[in-house]
Amino acid sequence: MSFSRAEILINKLISNKISEEELAELLAGISDDEGGKTYSDALEIYFNRLLKENRPNGEAGPKE
Repeated sequence: MSFSRAEILINKLISNKISEEELAELLAGISDDEGGKTYSDALEIYFNRLLKENRPNGEAGPKE
């Protein structure tokens, strides 16, 4: 499975291993209209994975 650049940067941010340059790239991507969607999608994937891992039956739950 290959990760997008957005997913890589978000994973680094969450694990507190992001460099100053990578943080600037992430923030620039979030503020960009087109890039913002990419980061939003990457965060949704991350949080859905967390929900799935922490639910007793392993389901991600409803999408609202």
